[in-house]
Amino acid sequence: MNKILMVTIFLALASSGGCGNVYSRKDFPKGFSFGAGASAYQWEGAVDEDGRKPSVWDTFVHSHNQDNGDITSDGYHKYKEDVQLMVETGLDAYRFSISWSRLIPNGRGPVNPKGLQFYKNFIELLVNHGIQPHVTLYHYDHPQYLENEYGGWLNRKSIEDFTAYADVCFREFGNHVKFWTTINEANIYTIGGYSDGLLPPGHCSSRSKCSSGNSSTEPYIVGHNLLLAHASASRLYKQKYKDIQGGSVGFSVFTIGFTPSTSSTNDEIAVQRAKAFIFGWMLGPLTYGDYPDEMKRIVGSRLPVFTEEESALVKGSSDFVGVIHYLAASVTSVTHVKSQRDPGFFTDMGISMKVIGNYTSFHYAIVPWAMEAVLEYIKESYGNPPVYILENGTPMKQNLQDTPRIEFLHAYIGAVLNSITNGSDTRGYFVLSFMDLYELLSGYEYSFGLYFVNFSDPHRKRTPKLSAHWYSAFLKDNTTFLGSQGIAQLQSNFSSPY
Repeated sequence: MNKILMVTIFLALASSGGCGNVYSRKDFPKGFSFGAGASAYQWEGAVDEDGRKPSVWDTFVHSHNQDNGDITSDGYHKYKEDVQLMVETGLDAYRFSISWSRLIPNGRGPVNPKGLQFYKNFIELLVNHGIQPHVTLYHYDHPQYLENEYGGWLNRKSIEDFTAYADVCFREFGNHVKFWTTINEANIYTIGGYSDGLLPPGHCSSRSKCSSGNSSTEPYIVGHNLLLAHASASRLYKQKYKDIQGGSVGFSVFTIGFTPSTSSTNDEIAVQRAKAFIFGWMLGPLTYGDYPDEMKRIVGSRLPVFTEEESALVKGSSDFVGVIHYLAASVTSVTHVKSQRDPGFFTDMGISMKVIGNYTSFHYAIVPWAMEAVLEYIKESYGNPPVYILENGTPMKQNLQDTPRIEFLHAYIGAVLNSITNGSDTRGYFVLSFMDLYELLSGYEYSFGLYFVNFSDPHRKRTPKLSAHWYSAFLKDNTTFLGSQGIAQLQSNFSSPY
């Protein structure tokens, strides 16, 4: 950051006069990690280069004639430049995913040497620059070959293939990687991919939307297999690698801050039911070895049952919980109209959920209480496990002066600090995303990035947004962050020299 811009940030924020949201990096516990992240399909590009084969994500977006990640930010070719930007920003850690179909193109069998070398080079470069890699093994993108062969996650064969894939990753990268997340936001992926048809592979009961699927059964089958695949990989790591490599294996979930839409008893109960389905579906087995009683009662025989051996395998298999958090929602009980709706996950949950903020236009309300509520609930309900906020951020149309993003991040980082003060064992926070990427639900219309990527430029030039300067100043403890008035003044003093 140039000195003039740094002074501008300091003066703008310091002159706000507010003190209600004052905090600095020094207020966080020693060892707390701040980072940013992306996923393979959203960042890498190079979808048909050096031996990579299609994943279900490739197939899904092309079959729906959507924007795609064929080139996106071209991280596969520009990773050295991107690591240098991470260094300049001051990141402690970087979260990314490995493309299963780049590393093992058919999902099992021979390892692709060029894919292997890419990830080795990238990871070693991060470590050599003092940036801790946080690696996600699965981010919606199993090889299409496995989907064609046996139906992917609907078949228990996927557990064995995923474990073998994880074994390769642990063996080849584990000397440098100490934080592994097996499955990215397993709950929302399962709902989106197998109940609503919005995510790959695009299954649902509605034949006007999906060519195949059963929304009343497939989400629960896939969720069950994801938990078992995670537990299998976690057991493998503990038995074969942990004593040598000293790393941790976690599991991530999508979280929502719920509030009842009215003060009625029914809506209060509906909030608890929503938490059981959204949080407890995954965190219950990971903590206690079984699904919540509420889910078992409502879903009945459609919910798979853990054997005693499986229950013991899953229970305690996650060394940390990865939290994906963006939204708050008001909840209304609608169990009285359940019979009138198509069967599916949300029908079973028996609620109507209204996202706070104009979610359809990708505008996220700034409601930091939701982050605090999520972390408090995890602390109280699941034994206060170590937590990493693996994704938090807000989308905007591409704009270098992204003041609303600064206001969002400022509020939510403060909420994390409040939660830590109140006893949450939260150990890291990652902004999504480090740079503009391909977004599954919005293509290139909206982005989460701290860095602007010019997708019209064949070279995909990166340019820091105002939020990148803000985050960098915070990470380097160059200033203390006050209220939104100072942020607004920062905007008025900022003009891009790029």
